[in-house]
Amino acid sequence: MTHAIVLIQANRSALATLGGELADLEGVAEAYSVTGEWDFVAVLRLREPEQLAQVVTGQISQLSGVARTHTMVAFEVYSRHDLEALFSVGQ
Repeated sequence: MTHAIVLIQANRSALATLGGELADLEGVAEAYSVTGEWDFVAVLRLREPEQLAQVVTGQISQLSGVARTHTMVAFEVYSRHDLEALFSVGQ
């Protein structure tokens, strides 16, 4: 599984609707509106690494109101959610 964090800067006109649009995309596990330089953070969980380009450049960047993105791919995942899922296999 590939995990990535996508920082998204949006046009002002898209601030009210972009969060919901991000959350509806296949591969976006969570979307947050945030303060600071970036307007949204999307957390991606993808089965195949090849899906990353499809989701970021093919879907997120194409949404109306997205001004720019910055993508960070995770090397390792240290979340309680993923650790619990790992150890619950077959139970």
